[in-house]
Amino acid sequence: MTDVVRLESLRKIYEGPVTALDGVTVGFPAGSFTAVMGPSGSGKSTLLQCAAGLDRPTAGRVFIDGAELTAAGDTAMTKFRRRRVGFVFQDYNLLPALTVEQNVRLPLRLAGRRPDPGAISGVLTQLGLADRRHDRPESLSGGQRQRVAVARALVAEPAVIFADEPTGALDLRSAREVLTLLRSVVDDHRRTVVMVTHDPVAAAYADTVVFLADGRLAGSLRAPTAEAVAGRLAHLGDLVAGPAGAAASAGGAA
Repeated sequence: MTDVVRLESLRKIYEGPVTALDGVTVGFPAGSFTAVMGPSGSGKSTLLQCAAGLDRPTAGRVFIDGAELTAAGDTAMTKFRRRRVGFVFQDYNLLPALTVEQNVRLPLRLAGRRPDPGAISGVLTQLGLADRRHDRPESLSGGQRQRVAVARALVAEPAVIFADEPTGALDLRSAREVLTLLRSVVDDHRRTVVMVTHDPVAAAYADTVVFLADGRLAGSLRAPTAEAVAGRLAHLGDLVAGPAGAAASAGGAA
């Protein structure tokens, strides 16, 4: 399958210096759902931010839908992001003064595109929000707010949707609803979803899990189960901790 998102030799170094990404090359195929996981500090959030054009890598290249995002200037990058990239964040990022429908329309307005009322209504209906279209975010549950965020990401028909810990602030039931919704975004809408998560249960909704450790790729897992993901994460945690961490783990298990 063609990669909708392609990262080539991506490096990101912060002051310190701290190497958050160290030569990562990975592709995310069209119509796929990929979870990105790793121990704390592994670089997974940095990878998402660089891949989505929210931050510039120190070196390397990012391609989205065949266009090199890293070759664009800041203004061009912002315009491209508005046209071709959707976002779902842990804290929803909804504007409290706007209604559900107005929040969903916002990306189109920012991109200078005229919203199609029929398309807006269709997305709201598909996501179970038609009867809440005139409500403001404060009157919605956490799960409903995240549904609005997904609707907002979908309405611009992006090449890829990046989700950063989308279930981190939700209860178990709402988290399952949002993950099922993201799964349907891939299966029914044929979109590409890249999700950063720390939760093995959430990762099990994906087609593939990509693992990071110390800013480098540390393998992948297709058709993941929560148990398999948890086992791989525990192994990565031991490797990152080093011999002392592995010994402590072994002592705890004994």
